[in-house]
Amino acid sequence: MANNDVALMGHLMRRAGFGAQYHELEARAAVGYEETVEELLNPSEDTHGMDLDLAERYFIEWNHHVRCVPEYIAFRMVNSKSQLEEKMILFWHGILCHTDSKNQSQIASHAEWEMLRRCGLDSFKDLLIEISKDPAMVYFLDNCLSHKDAINENYGRELLELFSLGVGMDGEFNYTEDDVKECARAFTGWTLANGIPPQPYGRYTSTFVYNPDDHDDGEKTFLGHTGNFNGEDIIDILCKQPATARFISRHIYDFFVADEAQVPTWMETPPRDPETIKMLEDEYFRSDYNIRSMLRVLFNSDAFKNARFARIKGPVETVIGTLRLAGDWTTPKPGFENIFEEMKHMGQEILNPPSVEGWHTGRDWIDGGTLVRRINFIADYVGDAGYPGIQDMVQRLAAEGPTTTPEGLVEGCLRLLGHYELTDENHQMLVNHARNGGVSATDSPEFPKQVGEILQMIVATKEYLYA
Repeated sequence: MANNDVALMGHLMRRAGFGAQYHELEARAAVGYEETVEELLNPSEDTHGMDLDLAERYFIEWNHHVRCVPEYIAFRMVNSKSQLEEKMILFWHGILCHTDSKNQSQIASHAEWEMLRRCGLDSFKDLLIEISKDPAMVYFLDNCLSHKDAINENYGRELLELFSLGVGMDGEFNYTEDDVKECARAFTGWTLANGIPPQPYGRYTSTFVYNPDDHDDGEKTFLGHTGNFNGEDIIDILCKQPATARFISRHIYDFFVADEAQVPTWMETPPRDPETIKMLEDEYFRSDYNIRSMLRVLFNSDAFKNARFARIKGPVETVIGTLRLAGDWTTPKPGFENIFEEMKHMGQEILNPPSVEGWHTGRDWIDGGTLVRRINFIADYVGDAGYPGIQDMVQRLAAEGPTTTPEGLVEGCLRLLGHYELTDENHQMLVNHARNGGVSATDSPEFPKQVGEILQMIVATKEYLYA
């Protein structure tokens, strides 16, 4: 099989998942690129590949999701064979944001993530309806405090600004303050039922309820349409807007293809790649707002295939990708909460984005403190041949012959990390380091350490920040 096929598969799995070890990339490349895309887009029940019952017996606190939901989420990201499904939850979590620091109900947060897992690849219209009824979101954006005689605009505003239309497009505003108010009126009566008391069996999630007595059933005018609208009518109007197609397409491009400008600047900043955005917009309408169809078109496009190493990995991608590469945390064991803390200290805390706007991405992920933390975390893993994934790299390099050249050692490490590419200057620096130290025989006790040193130097480069 051609190295280029495996390199392309490495690119796909970094974007449509959290990366993979080299033997998985080879196996997927043998199956074929388009076939792998279809498997990722249509996960079956047997692709989850985890004994969650075992994990929940080990981590007792997971049973009723009283706490530690972020660790549960991270464990699934590491181990699920349905990698795109897990990646999509992270994608939507950065757009349809809520924070547990306000809600303080991780069981409600878990229910939302399960909804995102169920709906994240299907109709965007259905997803907007589901998130509008989601108890965690209803509480987070105060729609339970919105009444027909005293509307609360929070949810109506964020639905327009951050969940669908965006503030503006091509220098023009997408909605007015009157549209926000009319939208909020349409969602009155969308509230929460009284919670079940927490004792004696632990907490239960809240439930959505529609209260017709508290719904404003008067005539409303929204985005040029007039009628006796309810929340689902508003969402139907929103999904038909060209601005919504542009908004979702730019988010997909930013997350899966290449770093875009930050979301607050989109009104005045044109897309980085207008042709690809137009392709996604067209598929959005052709498929009746189907996210799976948009991703199928994207992943099979030349624009996606040629965009290798064009976006900076976020902290969750960095940590989960490193664990998958090293083969660590494939089974429950003590200390997993420390993994969650690593993401948090790198700037991305699951269930707690900094605001309803989500995280700023791209270069905003990197500063002096988080960069050092990121490099040290990865280097600690790739420099330890005790981890199964790193041990496999050493054995593969050793199997190529009794000796290897400095150039061969560097190229082999870059290949087994997923066909990473370095600048000529950095590449030569690593070759010189290997040459000056002398490359030991591949069956010597020193060889694993030398491999680990080269891997550590690679992950400390600027190029390894990118996916």
